[in-house]
Amino acid sequence: MPDLLKRFGLAVRAARRERGWAQEQLSEAAGLDRTYVSGLERGQRNPTLTTQERIAVALDRPLSELVKAAEEML
Repeated sequence: MPDLLKRFGLAVRAARRERGWAQEQLSEAAGLDRTYVSGLERGQRNPTLTTQERIAVALDRPLSELVKAAEEML
């Protein structure tokens, strides 16, 4: 069972891929560095709530949907 950061990163990756985006596209839409998005998706970053919201908005999804997806990986 991956830890919370890993699960959230996997949820972001899945949402990004569903949209057909590369990490660069998500990073541009969210105003983040591509290396930050990469680290987040690998569970190596601990995004603030503000950053989580920026990612959700960029992906055109409610933040709660990303969190729920991460919770369901338990």
